Amino acid sequence: MNILIVEDELHTSKLLKEIIEQDEDFLVTERLESVAEAVQYLSKHQQKLDLIFLDIQLADGHSFEIFNHIDVTVPVVFCTAYDQYTLKAIKNNGIDYILKPFKEEDIHTALNKYKRLAQTFRDKSLTPLQFPGTTQYQQSFLTQYRDKTLVKYVKDIALFYIEFETVYIYTLNGEKFSLFKNMEYIESVCDPKQFFRINRQVLISKEAVLSIEPYFNRKVIVQTKFNLSEKLVVSRLKVTAFKDWLES
Repeated sequence: MNILIVEDELHTSKLLKEIIEQDEDFLVTERLESVAEAVQYLSKHQQKLDLIFLDIQLADGHSFEIFNHIDVTVPVVFCTAYDQYTLKAIKNNGIDYILKPFKEEDIHTALNKYKRLAQTFRDKSLTPLQFPGTTQYQQSFLTQYRDKTLVKYVKDIALFYIEFETVYIYTLNGEKFSLFKNMEYIESVCDPKQFFRINRQVLISKEAVLSIEPYFNRKVIVQTKFNLSEKLVVSRLKVTAFKDWLES
């Protein structure tokens, strides 16, 4: 199981890695030191992680800032020298709260707690987004505008678009916001009855489609219900599936 450590004290980070990897079930895949590094890393690699060990007081701010930029879906073990953040930790995916200076047994207790929780989900064939007889898709995303964290509901999103390696949300009324997630994650949590990946760059909502028209090499262009400067081209191999999706 893969673990990310976010800790700005180098000695503590190394010690934590050594203790964690005493358990052969766990591998520390990366050690980071700041909020900014964590946001960048999680936006690209979160789906590969099983658990995060997170210091609260980082060099560039409180680690809770990470949750304002990223929809963190991975369980978190918080490590800190302060005990006043317990409730906030619980509200941000916290499964354990370890006070510094920590002991080896504290770390192993947290790891074993995660194992028990993970095994419970496996035994019941559950994930946080999946329950028996139903599939639960994400209903909203968090995005940042200046100093505000905004909630954008999926029902209001026209499409997700990759531009210069960053994913942007376009709403049905033509607004544009950056989103710190990769397209593979977004596609996995959006209802395929409502969203279709027309090419590598674009995941589009059925609500946004106004019409389609022929393009060269048997491709088609999608016209949306709002003005968009970019051409939304459906790749040739996806045209038939896209038309079937529109009619379904």
